[in-house]
Amino acid sequence: MANGQWYPPQWPDRIRALADGTLTPVQPRRAATVMLLKDGSDGLFVHMLRRRASMAFAGGAYAYPGGGVDPRDDDRQIRWAGPSRAWWADRLGVDERGAQAIVCAAVRETFEEAGVLLAGTDPDTVVGDTTGDDWEADRAALVARELSFAEFLGRRGLVLRSDLLGAWTRWITPEFEERRYDTWFFVASLPVGQRTRDVSGEADRTVWIRPGYAAAGYDKGELLMMPPTIATLRQIMPYGTAAEALAAAPSMDMTPVLARASLEDGEIVLSWPGHDEFTKHVPTDSAGPSGGTRQPPTSPPTGGAAR
Repeated sequence: MANGQWYPPQWPDRIRALADGTLTPVQPRRAATVMLLKDGSDGLFVHMLRRRASMAFAGGAYAYPGGGVDPRDDDRQIRWAGPSRAWWADRLGVDERGAQAIVCAAVRETFEEAGVLLAGTDPDTVVGDTTGDDWEADRAALVARELSFAEFLGRRGLVLRSDLLGAWTRWITPEFEERRYDTWFFVASLPVGQRTRDVSGEADRTVWIRPGYAAAGYDKGELLMMPPTIATLRQIMPYGTAAEALAAAPSMDMTPVLARASLEDGEIVLSWPGHDEFTKHVPTDSAGPSGGTRQPPTSPPTGGAAR
């Protein structure tokens, strides 16, 4: 049975074009995504959303809240708590300005797509509720880019809590993709008093699910996912609580994972270093692995999910 690995039908042609030099890779855009975690009576849960099938990139795939860096995310007026920008620069492998932008994007996108805000009135507090109409108006203004995140925090007298994030891994979209992202993955625990909301315009479904159940759904072909998503799910499966996962974050390898494509013995070999399960062998006359492409699933597997 085929698993739920996302595999666009245009990949083989683009891989061939890259190999023969007729395709110039686009520059990846910096992005951040957050594995939002919470503890349940029967273990750890992760918040996931299913991207609308109409989305140009990874339509129908399950993913985490996240998105591209806003050019204004490096605004030095942002009030900051937690490790310094220099510390984050070293951890993320970028300069200080870039580090702030990536961390800021992670916090901003989590609020935009899940309604969860990792910020407080001071370095030791976290907002307890973000469900009122005034919060929703600000969230919508952020999504529309009518309001910068620095302006949002400033008008509410809030400080960004970078200490509530743990840098987990980094993946770069393959060179043969039309839309490319250099994405930093983070883990964070759902703040006390807050709850996720189904507010992302890019998703048609959201769910809290046990990582193991989500991975099983992928293995059975019931849940469609990109390699970074299923890889990170497998990585957090051993942890019983959100606190355990956050404590493990500093030891995670942040070396970028970038897919490689080559032509070998009449077929395209697609691989992700360090992640052998994603290796694909595609005949040069095929539209995809095993002659086809994955279709969007309809729902997560029963059991292990909670709203």
